[in-house]
Amino acid sequence: MEPPTRGRPAGLFVGLCTLDVIQLVDHVPASDEKLTAREQVVAAGGPAANAAVTFAHLGGSAALLTAIGSHPMGHAVTADLDRAGVAVSDLAADSVEPPAVSCVLVTASSGERAVASANATGYRLAPPDDLDTWVAACDIAEFDGHHMELAQATAHAARAAGRRTVLDGGSWKPGTESLLPSIDVAVCSADFRAPGTDTDAPTDTLRFLRDHGVVWSAVSHGGRPIVWAGPDCGGTVEVPPVRVADTLGAGDVLHGALTHHLAGQQQLTAQGFVEALRAAAAVASRACASFGTRAWTRDG
Repeated sequence: MEPPTRGRPAGLFVGLCTLDVIQLVDHVPASDEKLTAREQVVAAGGPAANAAVTFAHLGGSAALLTAIGSHPMGHAVTADLDRAGVAVSDLAADSVEPPAVSCVLVTASSGERAVASANATGYRLAPPDDLDTWVAACDIAEFDGHHMELAQATAHAARAAGRRTVLDGGSWKPGTESLLPSIDVAVCSADFRAPGTDTDAPTDTLRFLRDHGVVWSAVSHGGRPIVWAGPDCGGTVEVPPVRVADTLGAGDVLHGALTHHLAGQQQLTAQGFVEALRAAAAVASRACASFGTRAWTRDG
């Protein structure tokens, strides 16, 4: 597929795309236990894909570089992303293997989720020949750390072209240390454990990111305040309280919304970063109030 035309804020998303099978259950079954789910959602998933869907829903033009393949289940993934307004460059289009499948159980009483997924283990993606075209068509690029070779090449190209780069640091992945020098903004989860950081204190993660060249950074932790740091300042951003129905994809939504709100800022300031974090947290909280990763986009 061709890169999207410019006009609206344009985001390029690089990373994992899965087929998510999400079941709402009363409890996670024990060994050998069978149960019937209350509800089911089947949709494209993965951090980069969900972030791209969020970006598009908020009015941006979203493009996704990923691996899906030509298996029938892959066609379902591509169709779902097309309905969501995401332009896809499938770098595994010739593969007949099924896409990575994420099996997700969401506990109805708490919104907590249990996930099993193959993630990006089945593919090693090289940058496409037209990478510079995709980069030139975007205002901002976001990476989830999956397909690391592709991420490193795209982030380097985006930095060289003067595009802002954003990292979704859901967890530490091999090669992250080589990606960070090309990252302008990193927002990591509390599960992100960089080498040499022995505690779960957000300040350790923020210090590590700063030492590796990331100017603007933050650490999210569910409904707790987001802790952030800039070149010579820092602070916290409150997360709006919400009656949680499902936490699946909340971080992906946060990053997609953050990328959208950063896309229009020519020069990033502390005030602009805080405003973008606050707006993104509001969208992520709204997404947690409904089951599945798409219902919030239909609710407004």
